[in-house]
Amino acid sequence: MIKLFSRSTQWIVNQPLLTGLVLLVITTGAVIGHFNPELVTDLFKADPTEESSLVERSTASDDESEQQRPDVERMNLGGDAMLIVQADQIFTPDGIRAMRHIIDSLEESPLIQDVTWFDDIPLLNMFGLPKPLLPHPESSADAFLLAKEKALAHPLIKGNLLSEDCKTVVLMIDYDFLFVESDEQSITEPRRVAALAAEKFPEIPFEFFITGEVPIVTTMLETHDANNFFFQLIGYSVILLMAIILFRGLAAVFVVALAPAMGVFWTLGFVNYFDMGGNPFNEVVLPVLISLVGLTDGVHLMVQIRKLRVAGEQPIDAARQGLGQVGMACALTSLTTAIGFGSLMLANHTYVQEFGFSCVIGVTLTFIAVITIIPLVSSSWIGKFVHVGHEKSLIDKNLNKISGLIDFVLPRRRWISVVAIVLTILLVGTSATLRPDERQSSQLPTRSEAAIGLNVLDEAMGGLEYGGVRINWSKKINSRSTEVMTVVGKVDQLLNAEPMLGHPMSMKSMVDSLPGDGNAEDRMSMLEILPPPLMRLFYEPEDRYASTLFRVRDLGISEYNPVFKRVHSGLEEICSDHPEFNLYMTGEPVWRWENIYQIVIDLGVSLGTAVMIIFGVLALVYRSLRIGLISFVPNLFPLAVSGTFLVVTGQSLEIVVVCAFTVCLGIAVDDTIHFLTRYQEEKEKCDTEEEAIRNAFTGVGTALIMTTVVLVAGFSTVMFSDSRDHFIFASMGAITISAALFADLVFLPALLAQYANPKHVQESGS
Repeated sequence: MIKLFSRSTQWIVNQPLLTGLVLLVITTGAVIGHFNPELVTDLFKADPTEESSLVERSTASDDESEQQRPDVERMNLGGDAMLIVQADQIFTPDGIRAMRHIIDSLEESPLIQDVTWFDDIPLLNMFGLPKPLLPHPESSADAFLLAKEKALAHPLIKGNLLSEDCKTVVLMIDYDFLFVESDEQSITEPRRVAALAAEKFPEIPFEFFITGEVPIVTTMLETHDANNFFFQLIGYSVILLMAIILFRGLAAVFVVALAPAMGVFWTLGFVNYFDMGGNPFNEVVLPVLISLVGLTDGVHLMVQIRKLRVAGEQPIDAARQGLGQVGMACALTSLTTAIGFGSLMLANHTYVQEFGFSCVIGVTLTFIAVITIIPLVSSSWIGKFVHVGHEKSLIDKNLNKISGLIDFVLPRRRWISVVAIVLTILLVGTSATLRPDERQSSQLPTRSEAAIGLNVLDEAMGGLEYGGVRINWSKKINSRSTEVMTVVGKVDQLLNAEPMLGHPMSMKSMVDSLPGDGNAEDRMSMLEILPPPLMRLFYEPEDRYASTLFRVRDLGISEYNPVFKRVHSGLEEICSDHPEFNLYMTGEPVWRWENIYQIVIDLGVSLGTAVMIIFGVLALVYRSLRIGLISFVPNLFPLAVSGTFLVVTGQSLEIVVVCAFTVCLGIAVDDTIHFLTRYQEEKEKCDTEEEAIRNAFTGVGTALIMTTVVLVAGFSTVMFSDSRDHFIFASMGAITISAALFADLVFLPALLAQYANPKHVQESGS
């Protein structure tokens, strides 16, 4: 197969014009993708007239539906942002004056369209007449004490707009985006205006924090954009610097760096055709990752070409032979890497699917760049200088010292093989204890205002995000039936029994806050007293729908897993007692709980599928089931080391972790393939198994160590990111690649010596 590949790729060197034409076509496609991908994508879009007619029919249907319900909007509990105000003396004359001055100042800002706080929520009486909550600043102390009691008795205020200790107030802010000049302004301006207003009341110390949808999204985007430029720049610089240090020759560095650079350019151009912008992995991790993958194959190919040039071959012959000798291994590594990355497309998470698909595109294009650009340039006049610096290479000069390792491994092949197998099993078992998890704050820099505000809300209000229980009933149940209130009451009781669910509220808790007693029928009729926007937040009779809301802290899905399981079981019991009702949990936290496990399972299945496919490919290519089985240990060991590292450091099994596992598998298997390919070649030349293993070790050792050093350096640059996801991804990459080098230079030779030759295995067993 190696000879077949060598013959089939000779045209790359023998036909430089044809190779150049192929490169020109691909580059042209990438350029269009970078600057105007619509030139191509518009050719495949549907007829816009058909789409508009569908929209018109859909709109008409929606309009007909809207005519059947009252023209009332439900109350919004979120807003664009949440300004958190903390002070010890809010329910005092000075505290109320200060708060009202802060509110007035915020509303006067052209940036802010509206501010909602607990004094805007009306207190109701039996006549349905709204009453103000806060008294006049000149009122008595008893009036302020009574106002505090009323606020804490209101289910919409307590735990949502005012903390239980009355020291934290949440102001819900809506922006007038016509006046928002920058993303940073949307975060800093409300806090600046509030702090400036509070300076007029020095006797009351205030603290201000801001979080919510706009600050969180803005922070994520700003962090993403900063990382996109900064860490790509650092990553490429470090890779280039490490290549210069290792090769000690500018010509070789230029040729090796040119291929992955072109691969990245092609990849980002072609990815634009598929409208996957905004994916943080695609725009930050993908370029560095593709450059590292391309560099590993490029280093192996260049090392071989340099050796041939040192041996006296002419540039064109060295390029042709080097491609023939290493190209097959590069093709296999690209195939297995693409399999590893491609398995991510089996997941349900959109970002993961897009990242996997983009990686497959990137690996394919970068492989084309490596096997065309490096041989083509090396066969030109530049090829006369690629071997310059060979004698100064740090790895080549010290390879004889490193080769002493193989002299230690081969005589101890048996116990090293046992240690490799047992240790891998133990580490895999340890890694299996990782629990699925995900936190909203993991996407934010820990020192950002949005993250700090999120933590404050966790402590003071029981969380930022809302979860809920949706209650639907069949047409057999009248929406005014007392059974509706009974079911809502059972749901409230179930949720109130869970301390981790913050401040559940529903139409029943709203009605219960009204004065007076009565049976369920009486309380049901009191719904009419509630303001329509407030009532419709929890109850829409024309849709046979009611809901209960609760707050969720940003503790992670694993912490809420038993809580949500108990609630789910309780809802099933309520449904069994009321068969005409359908109850289920809703909200972002619940969605993450329901989907994160499925996502992780999907990714785990995809990872397992990738491992089995890679095993099958290796067994098929090397025509040996035994070789395929041997490859399991050096390929699984690095992943098991990373998994154990996560367990020891208290991490969880998050989406980014499973993505990293899959990516690391694709990269780690490369070294194994290069070693096994050289081993298979040496077996045909050598008289003994040990000699073949020893020659394979010395033949690929230089490239393996070089690629590992460069890969670890590249991953390490991303570890300085203030994004937790990027740090975890980079840490796992560096650890996995380092462990892969150890496994391929220590465990793989021992396993081959012990188990590759059936005769030797029988002799060892006897």
